[in-house]
Amino acid sequence: MSERPIALVTGASRGVGAALARALAPTHRLILGGRDAAALAGVAAGLPEAETWPADLTEPTEPPALDRLDVLVHSAGIAELGTIAGTPADVWRRTYEINVVAVAELTRRLLPALRAASGHVICVNSGSGLRANPGWASYAASKFALRAFADALRQEEPALRVTTVYPGRIATDMQRGVRASEGGPFEPDKYLAAESVARAITAAIHAGPDAHLTDLTLRPRGGPVT
Repeated sequence: MSERPIALVTGASRGVGAALARALAPTHRLILGGRDAAALAGVAAGLPEAETWPADLTEPTEPPALDRLDVLVHSAGIAELGTIAGTPADVWRRTYEINVVAVAELTRRLLPALRAASGHVICVNSGSGLRANPGWASYAASKFALRAFADALRQEEPALRVTTVYPGRIATDMQRGVRASEGGPFEPDKYLAAESVARAITAAIHAGPDAHLTDLTLRPRGGPVT
């Protein structure tokens, strides 16, 4: 069994999660979580030590049995845009279930393994976790809640490192859907690359053991702030 540190990445079938898996592959054993088993297998193919964990985190799910876990990255999430007047309760519930409740529950169940490794929890948040805009209420509220979760975890578990990442718009399939909802064009050259976000997260993970990068904000260079 490899002695390399272990990283579990949710949302690893695409976007930032997949980019981060590739960025961590040279240094970590990987557990790639996501709902699309075929897409996860595609990401894992060619990575030196990667296993897949197909799971729907909104359902009762047994996490991988681990004695230690060095890095837990919460990269899975959804965004459904709409005005407060036009957003029904089921959208709020679904958004919170995936963006907040699933994060809290997976972290809770993996805390013994994280404590054993003095591990690192990464919450991939959003610029919407710092500022709410019209039409983004349910998503922004969930990201504000995710920020609160990370802040509380950091204080409750001082042996762990907890980093919240606040990227701006990223050129992913999720962003393509967002722009369609907004009625605007998908312009990847104006957004962050998923690989750039992954490199920033990797830098936080590889900071020395005495360094605790608590908050990391990234914006597209010359692109939109939101």
